Amino acid sequence: MTTLFISDLHLEESRPDITGAFLSFLKKEAPGAEQLYILGDFFEAWIGDDERTKLQEQIATALQELSKSGTRIFIMHGNRDFLLGEEFCARAGATLLDDPALIDLYGTPTLLMHGDSLCTADVEYQKFRANMRNPQTQKLILARPLQDRQQMARQLREMSMATNQGKAEDIMDVTPEEVVRIMETHDVPLLIHGHTHRPAEHSPEVHGKTAKRIVLGDWDENVWWLIARPEQPPKLKKAPLTAF
Repeated sequence: MTTLFISDLHLEESRPDITGAFLSFLKKEAPGAEQLYILGDFFEAWIGDDERTKLQEQIATALQELSKSGTRIFIMHGNRDFLLGEEFCARAGATLLDDPALIDLYGTPTLLMHGDSLCTADVEYQKFRANMRNPQTQKLILARPLQDRQQMARQLREMSMATNQGKAEDIMDVTPEEVVRIMETHDVPLLIHGHTHRPAEHSPEVHGKTAKRIVLGDWDENVWWLIARPEQPPKLKKAPLTAF
């Protein structure tokens, strides 16, 4: 029995190397897995399930094949692809997952998140996030013509890049106190998330006991994934994109 976790692939047409690595990952690592969790920023941008680019259809078909083989697939929104919806998930044979989501990982209560909501020191971003996650805001965005949404996505990406260049590194990382707060709120000894592009394992103190926070890596130069099996500690793994 195996469960896999990945995040922050940022799939886009300009990075066919990442797309190729992911498709190879599905064939090399995913077959036989019970579950595959994709914890946000699967795509670099998502402006609605009605766009249906060649890349999106290619990915949906590949995921559907894995789903038909018996692997349950779960996709969580990230800060780049928060408009990804049920229609795409249906085509991909996947289930859209809430953020945060509580699961039982082979007997260990585990909290899954994308991770952006943990970066509470970035007040400006948190205000933007709250607005973009508002169902009414999303409804208004999706009502706009496809071409308008494509232009909006380009503008938001440029704004994000410009804004992040001027931010301190610690502001863009998680707030340790928020990590402890949410783990204590959900009473979990294990938290798995992505977003920060700082893959590592941390040991926060939760309810007076040592807990674990595992951060997944982004797929820029390496393939990062977490593998979990019964009665074994989850293992964070990486390999060069070229290895896939």
